[in-house]
Amino acid sequence: MTAYDAIVLAGGAAKRLGGADKPGLRVGGRPLLDRVLGACAGAGTTVVVGGRRPTARPVTWTREEPPGGGPLAALGAGVRHTAAEHVLVLSADLPFLGADTVGSLLEALGRGDVEGAVCTDQDGRDQPLVAVYCAEPLRRELALIATEHGSLAGLPLRLLTHELELARVAADPLASFDCDTWEDIASARARIREHGTVLDEWITAVKTELGIELDVDTGVLLDLARDAAHGVARPAAPLTTFLVGYAAAQASGDGGGPEAVAEAARKAAALALRWADENESP
Repeated sequence: MTAYDAIVLAGGAAKRLGGADKPGLRVGGRPLLDRVLGACAGAGTTVVVGGRRPTARPVTWTREEPPGGGPLAALGAGVRHTAAEHVLVLSADLPFLGADTVGSLLEALGRGDVEGAVCTDQDGRDQPLVAVYCAEPLRRELALIATEHGSLAGLPLRLLTHELELARVAADPLASFDCDTWEDIASARARIREHGTVLDEWITAVKTELGIELDVDTGVLLDLARDAAHGVARPAAPLTTFLVGYAAAQASGDGGGPEAVAEAARKAAALALRWADENESP
């Protein structure tokens, strides 16, 4: 994947949220800011423009001048701390942004003679805070705008994007869903609890909370839990998956990696099936 740095804009007054600390609001048990940081984990340097706070991974902190000066001022502050040829720019209130959208933006940037790639929403509108820009033209235009207007504070983003040659990326409609109101927060919290997504959301939240980077095949573990519950006893399901995790952790310490989970689960599932066969035999 193309090397890039990331700037996450986490300032703003959140007026429609009554002045609440929007980046710190939790969706799926994780602060909005941490969810966005997870999507750009591949960045060489990640700069967060806003007030300092605990985060799930290390970042570089800075503030726009003046504080609350708007997205252009925040970009101007953030870009000073980046060195990569490409700069990913994100707002901190995107609960459903994923690494796949980041990858699509970077791929679009590499396909043509453009100065950036911007995500578009369902109505085809540009989302300049879900975008990646070539660093040199980004710095150039920010400097020109600051010279023309005296500063970047309070200016609209379109002054920047109208001067850049941008590719458009129609990503997942939820990728650019942002949380500006309490209704948006409630909608996001409800959506991640839907049947088709709740398990993936939960596993991601648990891994983040525990500092685990190991990929987990939830299908394998669910099948194992089913076999243990059916073939042994219902309480055997959670205890067996715990023991598999413990065994995989020990194996991973010896270089086992993700394969250790699959191998431990395979052995435990086979044992559960043998146990069940034995009970059913005359």
